[in-house]
Amino acid sequence: MRQFFSFIKKEFYHIWRDKRTMFILLGMPVVQIVIFGFALTNEVKNAKIAILDNSKDAATTSLSAQLNASRYFDIEKNLVSYTQVEEEFKKGKIKLAVVFPQHFSEDLLHFNKAQVQLIADASDPNTANQLTNYATAIIMDYQNRITNERKLPYTINTEMRMLYNPQLKGAFNFVPGVMAMVLLLVCTMMTAITIVKEKEMGTMEVMLVSPMRPQMVVLAKAVPYLLLSTINIASILLLSRYVLEVPINGSLILLVFESILFTLVSLSLGLLISSMAGSQQAAMFISLIGMFLPTIMLSGFMFPVENMPLPLRIVSNIVPAKWYYNIVKSVMIKGVGLHVIWKETLILGGMMLFFLTLAIKRFKIRLA
Repeated sequence: MRQFFSFIKKEFYHIWRDKRTMFILLGMPVVQIVIFGFALTNEVKNAKIAILDNSKDAATTSLSAQLNASRYFDIEKNLVSYTQVEEEFKKGKIKLAVVFPQHFSEDLLHFNKAQVQLIADASDPNTANQLTNYATAIIMDYQNRITNERKLPYTINTEMRMLYNPQLKGAFNFVPGVMAMVLLLVCTMMTAITIVKEKEMGTMEVMLVSPMRPQMVVLAKAVPYLLLSTINIASILLLSRYVLEVPINGSLILLVFESILFTLVSLSLGLLISSMAGSQQAAMFISLIGMFLPTIMLSGFMFPVENMPLPLRIVSNIVPAKWYYNIVKSVMIKGVGLHVIWKETLILGGMMLFFLTLAIKRFKIRLA
């Protein structure tokens, strides 16, 4: 029995010395609980909305305050004209616009009924549905409070308008997310094993004694995958347009350019992983687990980023798929130009340069 406990003690020592095992055993459950508890929720909270108040009376002011006081909405902007509504949606700053017509309070007092228009960004149909339902519930609650058991109750009718996706097709949200996920995972995983594979096969010595500079060796590894990725981009866009019937409302050239830029980011990240990993298995594990989970959870594709706690919202900014997903939705669904998505484009360009520079610096010209 003493020997048995000695083996148990020895095993504890082995686990204690292995920091990676300790992290998996003790750290991963904590990380998973935090992420799954806070990030993985389809409930929409703190959604940015705009108010167009053409009446500016006590009733519309009270209703706006009630919308802003709820945990579902934050008033981002007060608009002055109807033409501003779609401009704000194209900028991606709001998810919902609430439009109060002129003489709202007078219509409510004299005719016992009034109209409110709810305009939602239906490029994400699930979020659009939830937001309009939340806003309608708040308006109905306000209506019930002011009625106060009158014989002729007040009635506030809500008119809903879904921009960009009137039929609320799920493909309009699904396609941009899948494009980001496929390009990132495929490009990163394929390039992640290129350099480390040469080391394991023993062919790295041949490459190192060649007259080509290390920078050229690293870049040469990425070129074939870049060419193959353009085929993936073309096939995804063709299937999206002609099979899933998702329109390309913006510039096709701009969309292809942004997709190639995102592909270069993914390839650079894969090269960085390959230059750091010690084996093909390690490179595949890092690229799959390290890229798949952040892409699914923190890109905004499956779960709204604005619902997450501040630390996770900050972390989401370093996930390349988040910026590409916003670009594809803006160009493909909303039809915007480069003047709207220039910030996301610069961020992806900066990520590409950072990952590629780091990969070249980490590339070891000596095996020992």
